[in-house]
Amino acid sequence: MKRSIVALLFVSLLSVAVGSAAAQNAAADQPLDPTQLAGRNLFTQHCVVCHVKTLITAVRTYGPALSKQSLGGQEDVMRELISNGTPNMPGFKYSLEPGEIGSIIAYLKTLPPQPPAAPPSPAAR
Repeated sequence: MKRSIVALLFVSLLSVAVGSAAAQNAAADQPLDPTQLAGRNLFTQHCVVCHVKTLITAVRTYGPALSKQSLGGQEDVMRELISNGTPNMPGFKYSLEPGEIGSIIAYLKTLPPQPPAAPPSPAAR
């Protein structure tokens, strides 16, 4: 019983994440090619939990929102960061092939930049 509830919760969260990623792509009004589609699937599996707001992380995300403007849009810098990580993000060079990382980058290149966050109101301080 407990296991089925956990599985149902996981499927629900995954569908929200895929919906969020698909909504971001729909805003770009362009169909995904096979490489970008594979990248979207990998992004959903490995990146959504930290980089996209979901039901659980509705207030904030652990990592920044990603788009074609991330890291100045420089693919080599994106590849380096995804491969080796940072102190706050794991590297994926041992779990993803170079082509898979390239697919994620190709997908990120389809995402429009996110509007800047509104500054906190003076009353909230």
